[in-house]
Amino acid sequence: MANTSQNDFGQGSMARNILNIALPMTLAQLINVLYSVVDRMYIGRLPEAATLALTGIGLTLPIVSMVMAFSYLFSTGGAPLFSISRGEGNIKKAEKILGTSMTMLVLIGIVLTIVLFVFKKPLLYLLGASDATYPYANEYLSVYLLGTVFVMISLGMNSFINAQGFARTGMFTVLIGAILNIILDPVFIFVLDMGVRGAALATIISQGVSALWVIRFLTGPKALLRLKLSTLRPDLKLTGKICGLGLSGFIMSVTNSAVQMVCNTTLQTWGGDIYVAIMTVLNSVREIVTMPVQGLTNGAQPVLGFNYGAKNNSRVRQGIKFTSITGIIYTLIAWGIVFLFPEAFIRLFNNDPTLLEAGVPALHIYFFGFFMMSLQFAGQCVFTGLGKAKFAVFFSLLRKAFIVVPLTLVLPHVGGLGTSGVFLAEPVSNFIGGAACFITMMLTVYRRLGKEPREK
Repeated sequence: MANTSQNDFGQGSMARNILNIALPMTLAQLINVLYSVVDRMYIGRLPEAATLALTGIGLTLPIVSMVMAFSYLFSTGGAPLFSISRGEGNIKKAEKILGTSMTMLVLIGIVLTIVLFVFKKPLLYLLGASDATYPYANEYLSVYLLGTVFVMISLGMNSFINAQGFARTGMFTVLIGAILNIILDPVFIFVLDMGVRGAALATIISQGVSALWVIRFLTGPKALLRLKLSTLRPDLKLTGKICGLGLSGFIMSVTNSAVQMVCNTTLQTWGGDIYVAIMTVLNSVREIVTMPVQGLTNGAQPVLGFNYGAKNNSRVRQGIKFTSITGIIYTLIAWGIVFLFPEAFIRLFNNDPTLLEAGVPALHIYFFGFFMMSLQFAGQCVFTGLGKAKFAVFFSLLRKAFIVVPLTLVLPHVGGLGTSGVFLAEPVSNFIGGAACFITMMLTVYRRLGKEPREK
């Protein structure tokens, strides 16, 4: 295909190539965060029962994360393999990866919709709902689940647009949906008096429009590699490889869902609904401040994968160095800003004096040593981008499942920490998990890339 000479990540400065993808992706990440964050901003200002409604929305986050996890299974698994195949010049295989990922996303989206509808009530109570907060959580989730397939397509397939070097087009995928969401939210929530159901309806309509945009581009003439009917039949062997590599992103999202569940239930036990609301706010703040470093590492993956597939080891090393240093610098600055202005971040979502009083010290604990999270992002970025599935999966599990979850359950009992112990689990996991992931990446990948080129 003639157009494949375009968007060649094997030419020019690695930093420039990464930034050309990362900057639009960072903006896209910011816009994507607005989908859920804007909902919480509006819900936190409902005339009546704002804190209860905000808590109800927070209870649905683990389920929303679970839906997103399945989209990441094929975006973080399929897109890097797609990039490596492009770098190798194997266009037929790249197209098959594209088609297989699309079909599996739709099928899994349908199954998830059915299963989650059947089990939503026991799930919400398991996640820490009380009789006061369940109605709000149920109203939001009942509508949100209707758009599961839209979420799967818009999140999962947009990575294949970025992997072809069309980061601006990928940015517009989320830009279109987010702008529509921001416009529709106040109309549905306040004007039509739909409350939390209005927030969910605005979200799924927006995601539906984004999904149509993705499909239109990937089947249109501007795409280097297109979705074709002939490639939509799933290839079982490729599906296994995609899922194997995508387990990293999947596990990160699923374990994040598990952490949210454990945090909510533990906070409900030790502090009640107000502390579940605080955790909802802290998760929202974290989504905002981690957005740039996520955009950076997500933008680096197709560039690293392409050069790895093309055997350009020295360029891969340059990309790793640039991504790591830039991420550390940003997270140090972000930590300082959050630490100095905690109330400003909390007030974005809720002005309840009780929530503010308890939320500020919780935020200081939760974000302590935030820069260590950049090491986790950098290490995971390299393992995933270069197809190192086993390492990517292990370190996804290590930080969340093996460190955060046990600490969340144990620390509240230690030295009278109570709810502070729940918030302390996050920084401890960042220091241990982040350092372990990054050091392993440097020893097992970065150092070996400095030796003789790999055999073709």
